[in-house]
Amino acid sequence: MIWQKSMQRWCITGLMTGVIGACGAIAPSRDLPSPSPNATADCRTFDHSMGQTEVCGQPERIVVLGPNLLELLLVLEEQPVGFADHILFHTRDYDNPAVQIPYLGDRITTHPVNVGLNYTPNLEALLRSQPDLILGPSHLGSEQYAALSQIAPTLLFDWFETETNLRTIAAVLDRAAQAETALTQMQQTVDQARQRFAPLVASHPRVLMLSSTDMTEVRLFTPQENYCAALVEDLGFQLVYPPDMTPDQLQSSVPISLEQIPQMNQADLVLLFGVDFAVAGHSADANRLQQHQLTRFQQAWEKSAIAQSLDASQSEQVYFIPAYLCLGLPGPIGTELYLEELREQLLPLEK
Repeated sequence: MIWQKSMQRWCITGLMTGVIGACGAIAPSRDLPSPSPNATADCRTFDHSMGQTEVCGQPERIVVLGPNLLELLLVLEEQPVGFADHILFHTRDYDNPAVQIPYLGDRITTHPVNVGLNYTPNLEALLRSQPDLILGPSHLGSEQYAALSQIAPTLLFDWFETETNLRTIAAVLDRAAQAETALTQMQQTVDQARQRFAPLVASHPRVLMLSSTDMTEVRLFTPQENYCAALVEDLGFQLVYPPDMTPDQLQSSVPISLEQIPQMNQADLVLLFGVDFAVAGHSADANRLQQHQLTRFQQAWEKSAIAQSLDASQSEQVYFIPAYLCLGLPGPIGTELYLEELREQLLPLEK
């Protein structure tokens, strides 16, 4: 399925220019307590990206490291006791998630402990949250995994492997039926969108997808590299690349020069993904965050003679999309939000 696309970890793609901090290891601590599962509880072993983890009993206090995993937890109708975002939107505990956690906060009924960033979790905050299960991203690596596993059973997941991730988490939480329902509904949502977009695909088949903060650096989105492009391709569009681009180059995030943009003038539509996340300490309200992601990119694009020379620019078929929707939330909730954003912007062309 289309959401099984993967890419190199989000924190090192070069897209997240607003992220504060670097992707680094956390050293295991000798002072951390070892998990002490109830000997009378049922224990089961689960496969994940770092191997296998034994989970005993029914987890009730779950910490999630990353919005992609928070999304899946909420889909399974579970609530977190701790959360680490990928972007430093908020620096204290989440006492008002609706305005502190973008796009998902209004679905959270708890007050999760802020356990740092998903690639540099705060061990003291993790201990304070008293988890009996930790769900995190695979890019943490073996040392971080060992440190987290001293606090609670830990499972690490590849970012865009939504189907596998959701089924594994559901198995741990005894929510298999909910997972299958969510995956079926997600595929139905994509199938319905494909039908709805079919007239536009027929009249405007070729799409150029780029990301940037302010056009200082521009990157090409490809379906091999991220979910944003994979879903657009699955709708039936043909993605446009520079003529000298090799298949191997399309496997990762591809930086391109401004001078290469006119080489892709055959694009009928241009989708530009804003990745300006330098919003630490401010409200994560979706509308405000969306505008912040896009503003500098939009201003730079409108001022660029090269960008404005494209036929798509001349015919006003350039659209700005908040990248967090598909980079941060590649699961059922994000898919619906992303498709709705595409519908609102693109389908008026068919009216």
